[in-house]
Amino acid sequence: MSSPVVFSNAYLWINGVDLSGSVREVSLNRSSAMLDATVMGDAANRNKGGLKDWKIDMTFRQDFTCVDATLTALVGTTACFELRPINSCAAVSNPAFTGIGTVDTYTPVGGRVGQLLEPKYSLVPYGADITRGTTCS
Repeated sequence: MSSPVVFSNAYLWINGVDLSGSVREVSLNRSSAMLDATVMGDAANRNKGGLKDWKIDMTFRQDFTCVDATLTALVGTTACFELRPINSCAAVSNPAFTGIGTVDTYTPVGGRVGQLLEPKYSLVPYGADITRGTTCS
């Protein structure tokens, strides 16, 4: 039986910049379009998986010299990324999720008075699914 993973030291690389030390939250959501394949005689809906979809949502501790300098120019463009649950080499127990995404949103400034700035950032697919690897590159 494998050990549970405590999510406390993820690796996040975007366009050649290691942002691991600035990311506060990161989540990878994967899905598939559900296509209705129901025909006469079926007793319930029949769904068939269609095109894959994914989204990576991130929250950072704002740092205008690194985080903002890296992310602000990427809005509306594509970015290469790599995400690993643990900041060490990829392995069977620490897969690397890589790909090319389009920068969907970036909120560099916003929040309540007296709080740290925590910009939100999202990547969505650019024509391909995410690759899941288990070897260090």
